[in-house]
Amino acid sequence: MNDLNGKSIAEMLALHAAINEELRSRDVLRSANNPTGDLAEYLFCTAFGWEQEANSKKGFDAVDSDGVRYQIKGRRLHRRNKSRQMSAIRSTDGFDILAGVLFNDDFCVIRAALIPASVVFERTSFVDYTKSHKFYLRDDVWDAAGVSDVTERLRAVEQA
Repeated sequence: MNDLNGKSIAEMLALHAAINEELRSRDVLRSANNPTGDLAEYLFCTAFGWEQEANSKKGFDAVDSDGVRYQIKGRRLHRRNKSRQMSAIRSTDGFDILAGVLFNDDFCVIRAALIPASVVFERTSFVDYTKSHKFYLRDDVWDAAGVSDVTERLRAVEQA
């Protein structure tokens, strides 16, 4: 790893931008946003052979060969923020399975699961202000009926 202590703010931001551009050229990232969501989509779609939808598709991010719709969510657990709240779920009927992954500080997979929509909505709360559902990817989710632990499948892609 490069020593960043001697780098200026401008140099570090340029390095950050260059890294993101390289990840986009490798089709890991699709947007200029925070890489967490794009990385989650890349890992799941690569691991399972799903077809990614256009970024503007409402309610789901990918589809498998049987037509099953997947909403893909990722959360980076940072030493300064350990919240497991996933990004807002706006559509209650837009997906069949939520594919969720937790990353550590360095964007390495901690845990990943495929969660039936019924399990997700048993565990969400509606937020009127944002007109969306709030879901936390807590450890007990892996114990729910129908949930599949796919951690090793994503780690295999991440390490390839």
